[in-house]
Amino acid sequence: MTRIGIVGASGYGGSELVRFLVNHSSGLRIELATSETYSGQRVDSVLPHLRGFIDLTFEALDIDALKERVDVVVLAVPHKVAMTFVPQIVAQGLRVVDFSADYRLTDSETYSNWYHVEHTSPELIQNAVYGLPERYREKIQEAEIVANPGCYPTSAILATMPLLKHKLIQLDTIIIDSKSGISGAGPKPKDTTHFPNRESNVVAYNIGKHRHTPEIEQELSGVAGQTVSVTFTPHLVPMARGILSTVYASLIESLDTESLLDIYTTYYEDEPFIRILDKEVYPQTKSVLGSNYCDIGLEVDDRTGRVVAMAALDNLGKGAAGAALQNLNLMFSYDETDGLLSPGLMP
Repeated sequence: MTRIGIVGASGYGGSELVRFLVNHSSGLRIELATSETYSGQRVDSVLPHLRGFIDLTFEALDIDALKERVDVVVLAVPHKVAMTFVPQIVAQGLRVVDFSADYRLTDSETYSNWYHVEHTSPELIQNAVYGLPERYREKIQEAEIVANPGCYPTSAILATMPLLKHKLIQLDTIIIDSKSGISGAGPKPKDTTHFPNRESNVVAYNIGKHRHTPEIEQELSGVAGQTVSVTFTPHLVPMARGILSTVYASLIESLDTESLLDIYTTYYEDEPFIRILDKEVYPQTKSVLGSNYCDIGLEVDDRTGRVVAMAALDNLGKGAAGAALQNLNLMFSYDETDGLLSPGLMP
């Protein structure tokens, strides 16, 4: 049995991890669920969809006592907060899965430039592994700190990796257009995420300066073996959850859609949560809603010589909590799919 402590368990990402974990069959057990807002209240009174599945009460975080209670800590807290906790947690000999961006970037100066705060534990960045199993499975198994990927980057990276690995595209032509449900902004309401502003409304934001850009470029550069820069434009769309990312790039040589689909199918043939769709079948967010799956579809635009690669995932599933459980399974030698083999919800 592996005892898990979830710090920030009442937020969207943390509560979704709880939902996945209550169906885990092999031995991952939630021992501690913290919430500063709901400390002292039963988990299922705050998260009523979990009634009958969990018998725990939210607690305030006592970071010095974690070693006595858990084997691994999942930090479902905001950027800039996680790095204040991680040094104290690893000092107790505990492993960490961090939902935030604080340990995703391998360079602390890049982090500071994009997140506008000095990194307070840069010495631990080298101990962190980027938590994308499709790229770093073996390293995740041994990692002290797993930096759970961002939701936008997960979709963009998975859609693009085979193109880079096989050197099929011109590196200076990559454009990523992503559309996300509003739950990616977290549970605290803002004017820009308020229902009257989002209902029946689609808007682009942070064009050219979204903080997920260096994460995407870091990982794509690693696959390509040279520096990759992208144009990344995110959009908010009027739905609760889900991401659809569409990647455009110019092909180096003429290829047809069937040939590219064969390349993608072979590249991801051993990946349990990547589903390559047939020709002229394109990803949709409802197909992956509530799941840990990422659906990928392709089309070659013969007229322009560009490939259009699309990826759909649930931003709270494969884009957050599902990925975290996949990583936890790897870290503690459980079946990688345990607790995660649920289909999407349609309609």
